[in-house]
Amino acid sequence: MAQGFNPTHGCEPGGPIFSQGVVQHEGQVLHVTGQVAWDEARQVIGPGDAGAQMAKCVENIETVLAVVGGRLEDIVSMTIYFVSRDNMPAIRAAREKHLSFPVGQAPVSIFIQVSGLVDPALLVELVPIAVIPHARYRPPAL
Repeated sequence: MAQGFNPTHGCEPGGPIFSQGVVQHEGQVLHVTGQVAWDEARQVIGPGDAGAQMAKCVENIETVLAVVGGRLEDIVSMTIYFVSRDNMPAIRAAREKHLSFPVGQAPVSIFIQVSGLVDPALLVELVPIAVIPHARYRPPAL
C-alpha cells in the first residue's frame, strides 16, 4: 500500500479521500488512460448524473486494474476532470462512496475544471496512477 501523509499545519488535511503526499511503495507502476462513464458499447451511463458517471468511471478503473492484479487501493494519484462546479457535490459524494481509503493510504488528488470532455454528455473523467505490488502483479496478455 502507498504511504500517504498530511502535514500537521500549512495546508488542508486529507483523510480518507485524499492525502497531501504519497510515498510510492515498490511495485509495477500503471498509468491508466482517462476513464469516463462509457459502457462496452460506448454509451454514456448516467446522462446528466455526475454521481452515476463517477461510479461508472470507478468501475471502469477497477476493470483495468484487475487485468494486471491491481485493486482500487493501489491507486497513488488521481486526476479528476469535471465540466461544471454544480456537479461537485455529487462527484465528491460518489468519490467518498466508491473510492474511500484507510487513513494513510488515500492517493494524492487534483480536480481540474474543463469546458468539455470527449462526449458532450460526459460530466467527469478520472485519470489514475496505480502501483501494483510485485506479489500481485501479472503481465497483461498481449
